[in-house]
Order: sequence, then C-alpha cells, then structure tokens
Amino acid sequence: MSDLDRSTKTVSSGSVMVGVHGAGLTNKIFLPDGAVVVPFGTGLGISHLLRSPLNHHGYPISGVQDRARGELTVGNIQSQSPGDCRSQIMGKESKRPVLGAASMACLLIAVSLCIALLVSKDSPFLSWRNQIPNWRGNNDAGKVDQVTEERDALKNLLGRLVRGEERNQLEVGGFTCHFDDHTEMCLSAKPVRISNGGLTVHVLSDGSQLERSVRPYTRREDERVMKLVTPVQILHGDVANLLSCNFMHSIPAVIFSTAVTGNAFHEFSEIIIPLFLTCRHFRLQLKFVTTDRNALWIQKYSRILNRSSDYEALNLDDGSVHCFPGAVVGLRYHDNLALNSSDIPAGHSMREFRQFLRESYDVKIKNMHEIEKLQKPVLILISRNQTRKFLNEEAVVEMAQGMGFQVVRAGPNTVSNLELLAKMVGSCDVLVGVHGAGLTNEIFLPDGAVVFQVVPLGLDWASTNYFKIPTTAMDLHYLEYKIEPRESSLSEVYGLDDPVIVDPASISAKGYAAVRAVYVDGQNVKIDLDRFKDTLEEAMRLVRHSKT
Repeated sequence: MSDLDRSTKTVSSGSVMVGVHGAGLTNKIFLPDGAVVVPFGTGLGISHLLRSPLNHHGYPISGVQDRARGELTVGNIQSQSPGDCRSQIMGKESKRPVLGAASMACLLIAVSLCIALLVSKDSPFLSWRNQIPNWRGNNDAGKVDQVTEERDALKNLLGRLVRGEERNQLEVGGFTCHFDDHTEMCLSAKPVRISNGGLTVHVLSDGSQLERSVRPYTRREDERVMKLVTPVQILHGDVANLLSCNFMHSIPAVIFSTAVTGNAFHEFSEIIIPLFLTCRHFRLQLKFVTTDRNALWIQKYSRILNRSSDYEALNLDDGSVHCFPGAVVGLRYHDNLALNSSDIPAGHSMREFRQFLRESYDVKIKNMHEIEKLQKPVLILISRNQTRKFLNEEAVVEMAQGMGFQVVRAGPNTVSNLELLAKMVGSCDVLVGVHGAGLTNEIFLPDGAVVFQVVPLGLDWASTNYFKIPTTAMDLHYLEYKIEPRESSLSEVYGLDDPVIVDPASISAKGYAAVRAVYVDGQNVKIDLDRFKDTLEEAMRLVRHSKT
C-alpha cells in the first residue's frame, strides 16, 4: 500500500482536521460529510472553512479552477501514487506563524468544541452550515448552477467550430463530429478522460456505448499523407467503465497530430493556421495534446504554441490518464495559407494571423512605410542546395546588387531557424525564390513588400495556389518569373521535344508521384539574366512606391 493510500484511509475515517494553512490541508477532500476543518495562521479563518465543501474520497464532482479568483474546486480525484499527486495544482505556501502557548490553548479548545459538536447525529454545526446561502455543499443548487454555467460556456466556445445540425447536436447532447474534404473533428462538452498517449478519448455518456475513429490532421483528401496519422479512438461509456484519473485539468484539451512535418508550407497550412483557427477564441485557456508526438516540431514552433496557450503542450506517452471538462479532437482548415473570415470559425483573417506571428516572434515592423527610406532595399534570396536551385545563383546575386538591392542569401541553415528568419523576412523588402517551401516565409513580410516567385516547368498550378493567391490577403505585391524550356535542366535530360517539356499535363495525368519525380525533385533552373532583370526592375519600382 502506498503512503497516499494509507493517508487516505486515515483521513477518511476522521472527524476533524486541524492545521496551519498549507499543502497538508488539501487532504480535507478525503474527509467524510460533516467533518470539520480548522485552519490556523492565515487570516482566512472560518470563511476558508465555509468555502471548502467536504466530500467522501473518490466522490466524482466536476473540478474547475477560476484563474481570476485563484480558487480551486477539487473533483474527480482518484487514488493516486505519491508521484501523481505532485501534478495537482497548488499555490505557494505562505509563511507560517509560530503558535505560542495562548494560541495552542485556543487550538485545543476549538478542537474539543468541534468533537463535541460532531458526537451528536444532529450536529448544530451541520444545521448552521445549511443556513448559509453561499455554502457550497454537494447538494447546493448554487454549485449546480455554476457547473451548468461553465458547461454552457464551454458549449458556446466549441459551438463556434460547427454550424447547423452539428451545433444543435453539441448544444443538446454535448457531443458532435464534423467531417469534410479536409478535416476530421469531434467536439465534446462532456467530461473526457484521455489515455494511451492521447490516442484514446473516453467520453462520459448516459449508457450509450458508441465508438468513433478520428485522424486529427487536416489533409483528409490525401490518403497518402493520412496513412502517416495515427487515429484517435473516441469511446463513449458510463462513469463505472471509465479509467481513473491520474491528472485533473480544469480547461479543455485540443488534440492534433504532428506526424507530417519537415516542410514549412505544410506545417503552416495544415497545422499552425488550423491551430490558430481552432483555438484563438479560447483565449489561451486550453491544453494541447499532440499525437504522433514530434518533440523537434514542438520546439521549433514553441513561440507560437506559447502564444496560443498559457500551458505547455502535454506529453501523454507515460501511460497516464488525464481528465478534462471537454475536448477538441482535430483542427479546422480553410485553404492553403488561408484564413477566410466567412468560413467556420467566422471572423478570423490573414491580417489577424500575421499580427499574431509578429507578436510571437517580436517582429517590430508591420508596414513598408516603417522601413528607412534612404537605405538600400533588402532582397532575401531563398538559396536551395538540392532541387529547384539556381544554377547561376552568383550571377543573379551580382545583378541584383548592381541594381541597388542589398542581397541576403537564406540557405537551409537560415531557413530552419524560424526565430532568426522571421526577424530577417519581417524587415526586408523583397523575397525571391524558386517555387518551394522557403516561400512560405512570405507570411512574415511587412505589408506592401514584394514576393517574387520563379515558376519552374510543370509547377504552374502549385505556384499559383500555394504562394500567389495567398499574397492578396497578406497585403503583399506579387511578381513571378516563369522559366522557358531552355532555362530548365530538364531540357538537357529529355530534349526540347519531349512531352516532359512540351506537354507537362501528360505527366500530371500519371499522378503526383510522376510530377514529383520529374518537376519537383528532378529540376533546376538557369535564369536568363536579361529577361530576369525586367522583373527585378518591377520589384524595385513597387518597393519605392510602397515607401512613398
């Protein structure tokens, strides 16, 4: 038997608990109904006693922490190991006074009185307690009202993520699911218990034994990608069949997968922006649970996660059971690098998200007007060293410098350092790169800056949909340079008359694997400097115009 088990049995058989204010008084939750707590030395006096309902150990009541008032109502506490107990939320202990002889005498008198009062079945204290309007006993209507208000508030927050019949299901039954081309999502306004590393969610129900499977990643239309995402099993059952809680949480959980990482475009489009859309209106009061946990990804985006929640992302790989008042499984998605104010949840915009990023990475410049007019315009060149790289990069850099640009090359090491890159891009005038994930960093550019995309053969659709269309909502200027067949390395491999060169659509018809092998992974570019110069001159004109 553990120390806590022995302590629990001792306290649950007692009638009076006496102690100086501190962590030890937390054990009052194990006292039987009608027992008395006598706290000393804190100035809280009898008001502290009256605010502390006593419950039998293991009695399941809802737990809610009010951050504004700093109060904690403990509920659903199960037998735990000593190590688990450290997870319970506790305030710092105040300095403890030393009791003198007079104080000790008062203490003994108080204890004696309490024991005398408790001897009788009809304890005067119990009768007095029941006369107090604010007494929060188990059967107190005020407490029921408070729990109901909190659950209704949670339903309202969750309700912003669904519409129509799905919202009605949430309001009436406390649970609903949404599936579309991109998203798999379930919402619970009922208490949940999360186990198995976040892969199993037990939902308290009224006897129904339903089971659902959700893959919490926003690429539902791409089965190739979704095979990498481990499904979350959602099980409905009554309280008798639920696992015991190791850790209690007073705010909802948001579960999402970090299985598909390593590409900035997909990380922002399919995790970061959906996370913002799903969680923004919770105002930091939620806890993230990541499945397919990727610690490097969590570290990379720690600033964004810390700006989205007041709490660190939870790691449930230790097999513990975490209990929450509700949960979101999956994330909302709008489009590629997009937030549409009319889509669910309504009201969010790319402008709002870009400001959120500036605050997350401490980027000071919001608009091109704020950049010093007399300094040379800064052009950041995304320098690739594997596929879709500039074969004549040195010549491109020299030409841009000769035109008056201050050129900064951002290689793989720079691009992988998100904090450094955010500040670099956030104060530059022009971002240039061949189509690829590096151009995702356009999201950090100041308003009025220029995105200059070099479009390789066979990648027109992706270039337009991934990086051109989003620039409008970002308040950016967009320029592109479409290479000609002779500027592609593919012309030397296949010849200028091959379908790869003259009919890219025929290659696309063979599927994504063929497109990736030929146009994404198998192509580099050698820029025609004379033609390229015209577009650079247009970029310079736009920069000057934005600063006037």
